Amino acid sequence: MKYTKSQKAFTLIEMLVVLLVITILIFVAIPNITKHSKSINNKGCEAFVNMVQGQVEAYEMEFHTYPASVNELVNKGFLQESRAKCSNGNSIIIDKDGKVSEDKSS
Repeated sequence: MKYTKSQKAFTLIEMLVVLLVITILIFVAIPNITKHSKSINNKGCEAFVNMVQGQVEAYEMEFHTYPASVNELVNKGFLQESRAKCSNGNSIIIDKDGKVSEDKSS
């Protein structure tokens, strides 16, 4: 096939330069994404703790006492068993006054 001057095409060098630029952008972006995933999980855990706090208050309204543990909320149907932990893997605890917090030691 014969090419004329009016037909434009990419040369091999141009393609390699484009691939190099894309590669550099990927190498810059991946560490930023992994760095932000931890902060996203922590914010998700804060939201989960607030949601469980609401369930503790609903439990207290129904039974006139605070639950002793998260397992009690699960057993009474206030939480699903698969959702008894934060998104970052930490457990949550309920103190005797019904205050919910993240157990950072787990």
